[in-house]
Amino acid sequence: MVAETEEVEGDSLRIECPVLVTERLVLRPPHEDDIPELAQLANNRRVAEMLSRMPHPYSEADAAAFVRGSRSRDRSGCHYAVALAGSGAFIGCAGLDNREYGLELGYWMGEPYWGRGYATEVAHALVDLAFRATNIDRLNVSCRVINDASRRVIHKCGFQYVGQGMMDSVVAGKVPVERYQLDRRTWVSLRSWGS
Repeated sequence: MVAETEEVEGDSLRIECPVLVTERLVLRPPHEDDIPELAQLANNRRVAEMLSRMPHPYSEADAAAFVRGSRSRDRSGCHYAVALAGSGAFIGCAGLDNREYGLELGYWMGEPYWGRGYATEVAHALVDLAFRATNIDRLNVSCRVINDASRRVIHKCGFQYVGQGMMDSVVAGKVPVERYQLDRRTWVSLRSWGS
């Protein structure tokens, strides 16, 4: 969504998708056991309105199709179920998608898990994966202009605003979005701050 005229960086966007463990979370491939919780958490208009491809209502059949699709060899990028490290409870989804304009970060958390810093924790893990596992120069992300919570996550990860555009949402129609990028040099400098 950021720079539609950029060329895809080819093989540099191919990523092995390891299980990622953060302080409180596990990012792992979605599986059949996630379907009931996925359907329950995703069947929320407040979640679906912020995303481009999530329908509402969201059924167990939609969840099963997502789980099957995430396993497809034809699908590029990494697609994760986000689970609590202690209990294993499914709380949302996240991933890195290969788009025509480059690699893009995406995430959503179920509403009962909002406001706890989980989205930021997930985003940090995926930003690190994107830059460590590929040779991309920049990572893209976008959010609806009305999504203050996602904007805060994006800023905490060091992304820089690059403009506005429009997104086609299955639920909300054509909606305005803010576009952000994080370049490799900025990521390296941010990573060194923690040392």
